[in-house]
Amino acid sequence: ELRICTGYTVDGKPAGLVPTGADAVAKCVPVYETLPGWSESTVGARTMDALPKAARAYLDRVEALAGVPIAMVSTGPDRDETILRHHPFH
Repeated sequence: ELRICTGYTVDGKPAGLVPTGADAVAKCVPVYETLPGWSESTVGARTMDALPKAARAYLDRVEALAGVPIAMVSTGPDRDETILRHHPFH
């Protein structure tokens, strides 16, 4: 399973933003959304279709939560082990 932090509560109430100050931040409790994980390797995948279905669903959810498209996905340590969905500067 993978967990994505989708927000915080402070003193049991939803927090629109992380509060300022160390004492206030210490009271923040993360709110998580849990997604299925995967056991298949993603190393060397060069297209979204080559990724496991759960990995694609995870990336789709991150995009939806962030409100911006994911431009690149690294699938391994080498430069050519990258999925370029669209050019990030165009």
